[in-house]
Amino acid sequence: MSKIRITKQFSFETGHALYGYDGKCRNVHGHSYKLSVTVIGTPIDNNNNVKYGMVIDFSDLKKIVKEDIVDVFDHATVFNKNTPHVELAKELQDRDHNVLLVDYQPTSEMMVIDFAEKIKNRLPNTIQLHSLKLQETATSYAEWYASDN
Repeated sequence: MSKIRITKQFSFETGHALYGYDGKCRNVHGHSYKLSVTVIGTPIDNNNNVKYGMVIDFSDLKKIVKEDIVDVFDHATVFNKNTPHVELAKELQDRDHNVLLVDYQPTSEMMVIDFAEKIKNRLPNTIQLHSLKLQETATSYAEWYASDN
């Protein structure tokens, strides 16, 4: 049977700051991110299976991405925990703000790498993550492809 790619799109609002950056993005600011998740697999060919004809149920893919990415990053502010931003992060957390401290500079490029690992770890063995597209603005995005990695 043919390999098929399916894509589900997600959106979330996240703030961040790029420590040490030489432009405006060193300041805390936010984006309306759009994440496209594409997986590849063979549609289930057992007509006794309730998922017959599906590579993966869109609702199963949605559950994975929502739990590991959207629900975590939506309306959070992300800082690299290895920078002085941790002081700002602590102050924000003390004021009951949702703050994420990560091991990387929170650029779209690094976030999409993080997201790829999180999603790959949750997919069934019969499904592979094909690609991710993380759109930061209307004209700027980062892409991750399994074939490149």
